[in-house]
Amino acid sequence: MSILGLTNRRVALVASTGGHLEELVRLRPRLDVAPDPLWVTFDTPQSRSLLAGERVAYVPYVAPRDVGGVLRAAHALRGPLRQRDVEAIVSTGAAVALAALPQARSDQRAIYVESVSRFDGPSLTGRLLQRLPGVELHSQHPDWVSGRWQHAFSLLEDYRSQPVAPVDRPLRVLVTLGTIRPYRFDALLDAVERMAGDLGEIVWQTGATDGRDLTGAERTLMPSEEFDAAVRRADVVVSHAGVGSALRALDLGRVPVLVPRRASRHEHVDDHQAQIARLLASRGLAVDVEAPDLTMDHLRRAGALTVSSPARAAA
Repeated sequence: MSILGLTNRRVALVASTGGHLEELVRLRPRLDVAPDPLWVTFDTPQSRSLLAGERVAYVPYVAPRDVGGVLRAAHALRGPLRQRDVEAIVSTGAAVALAALPQARSDQRAIYVESVSRFDGPSLTGRLLQRLPGVELHSQHPDWVSGRWQHAFSLLEDYRSQPVAPVDRPLRVLVTLGTIRPYRFDALLDAVERMAGDLGEIVWQTGATDGRDLTGAERTLMPSEEFDAAVRRADVVVSHAGVGSALRALDLGRVPVLVPRRASRHEHVDDHQAQIARLLASRGLAVDVEAPDLTMDHLRRAGALTVSSPARAAA
């Protein structure tokens, strides 16, 4: 049964790459939609890997708060959203939702599911969409539901952490810094580099924080299969506090060390990543630390925990 009443409906599934696409991929089974939906996203190694074999319409990249990018993506979507007899448009954001959902016809449902990372209210995309009549609005957190916002589920349900024997050798670490352009995260890169001599192995996914000579193996972006293999090999995942990276680490049994990006250092548009890190840490699903304060103790604490999850149970 579909959580949003979309059983056997033909839908377009719209999301920016990164955490928003990770959330939408996890959401799809709960929607129970008709086979062969139309996916709309950006063309990246992550999307190519996650959506292999799916029908995908790639649109130009839309940066945060990029009005011109929204307009370009909206123009690119005029054809795809009117083909294939789409009955509903579902988006988990971010700005690409503003390109897609306002184009819904009167006979199409327009559904926006706010990111699980928004614990105390909607994002800018959500606040803009709530001004648009006809868009159905869903929060994954019941605490701030009001007005047109509804609550039906949360992707954080059912994760549980438990202790395991600590690793008695130098730690193998995967560091993922986030891919959202143009925001770099040099503070986390520097914090891990300071500990490099005490670590057994470092693998980096640098994303937008590229162009540095680093200790260990470096990739700008990994396809999903390669990223998953790196998570499984690592004793500890150290990550920006993006919901996509956090969920993937949890799915694969790792309690991540989450380091929030800060707007004051020009690492993101706001401080919502601090909310993600704080809530997951309160549930025992992350170790929360600011970049300048990161130490080996944080890594060892995370390495002494494992996670059970729906994705692991189904594997």
